[in-house]
Amino acid sequence: MNLKRLLMVGLILMAFTATSVLAMEGGNSRKGKHLFKKSCKSCHNAGDEGGEVTPMSKTMAQWDRYFKKKAKKHPGSVMKDLSKKDLKDINQFLFDKAADSPSPETCG
Repeated sequence: MNLKRLLMVGLILMAFTATSVLAMEGGNSRKGKHLFKKSCKSCHNAGDEGGEVTPMSKTMAQWDRYFKKKAKKHPGSVMKDLSKKDLKDINQFLFDKAADSPSPETCG
């Protein structure tokens, strides 16, 4: 019985480690939400100069495409001032809460 329990604990630990490694390759959606509110919302509220932008403004594929191709061309310095990790976190948040995601969000 102890051997079965030991094997079960070992399998659970291996599964947890594998999912943790996979999660580190992507961005952190929770941190991305905070960074989006801090860095982006000042210009991207309704009526502001950048126009309203929320996670639901685009689909998951559109957000990924934006961060791969267009983010470097974003006006101003905000995108240049953020680290690659911060940009990945913001991208993950926007992707996770996009219009076609399982849990879309406006980020009010």
